[in-house]
Amino acid sequence: MTEGKIDVINHSRIAELGKRVLQGGEITRAEGEWLFALERTADIFDLMSWANRIRERFKGNKVHLCSIINIKAGGCSENCRFCAQSALYQTDSPRYSLIDEQSILSAAEEAQTNGVVGLGLVAAWRGLDEGPVLDELCERFEAMKQNGKARPDASLGIIRNQRVADRLKTAGVECYNHNLETSRGFYEKVCTTHSYDERVQTIRHLKAAGIGICSGGILGMGETRTDRCELAFSLKELGANVVPINILNPIDGTPFQDREPLPPMEVLKSIACFRFILPRQEIMVAGGRAVNLRDLQSMIFMAGASAMMVGNYLTTINQPVDKDLQMLKDLGLDPSWDKHGFSDQNGADSEGQNAVTQLEPVLAK
Repeated sequence: MTEGKIDVINHSRIAELGKRVLQGGEITRAEGEWLFALERTADIFDLMSWANRIRERFKGNKVHLCSIINIKAGGCSENCRFCAQSALYQTDSPRYSLIDEQSILSAAEEAQTNGVVGLGLVAAWRGLDEGPVLDELCERFEAMKQNGKARPDASLGIIRNQRVADRLKTAGVECYNHNLETSRGFYEKVCTTHSYDERVQTIRHLKAAGIGICSGGILGMGETRTDRCELAFSLKELGANVVPINILNPIDGTPFQDREPLPPMEVLKSIACFRFILPRQEIMVAGGRAVNLRDLQSMIFMAGASAMMVGNYLTTINQPVDKDLQMLKDLGLDPSWDKHGFSDQNGADSEGQNAVTQLEPVLAK
């Protein structure tokens, strides 16, 4: 009897929080921690069901697809303990200098063929300063913008100077990825060659320049559930537009090579919690998806994800793009995302109350 009462109590509380978010309200940090701490499979499926309603309420059936291209690989000076591209670790990661413009334009054309909205140019280095490298990169972004095949996105590390962010905006960069990676408290266990505050300041420079923010983290590095909750609320406070959720894929030669993988249901629960905390943001499932979720990959959307990275990652292989596109088709989801500027994330409207009102007869049965 006690077991049944606990299940009913959890069921009712999850529904209460779900209805509040559907109405345009917010959950507190304590409530978020409670959701992250849920253990029972039935409770997790309840949570996912509400996360799915929240996704459909704010995102409809649209799915935002992104891809990345490594424009400068390996030899990075930083000691991020998950990363195969650090010069401090002995891995099989490739190394090459800045690739040419035509390679980038070819990648943009492939992205368009696959229905991908944004193509992120990623470089393995500490960050970007004023000088000839910035000049060369701005030429690449200007060429991408003129080409018009894919949205020019970037992930170029730390930016310490507002002028650099402004140059990138002028060159055509629309969205910049710079992950917080984890909570402030756990961050020093992940990286010590640059600080959490440097990451936050980078995001602030980009926001001031009018560039969309793609920022998330990695699950499974040894952080607690409370750390995951703190990360979600930090991203909310910073105003991230796209929130990539990566799941650690341990790489031989890195300090995190022996980390135990998270159970798939823990990953799905975490995605659902992020959706409750960030109802209007694009929740993107990115690195480690195929390795960690395996046959449960399609359930990321029931868990509240509204975006997905397709194509290969920086140093690891993803499942084929055509398989991802077929998965979306089978789920009745539409990858033709058209919310440029992320304008759908601003403000609340009256439809939230209508969405909950329509659910009331179902919930009462």
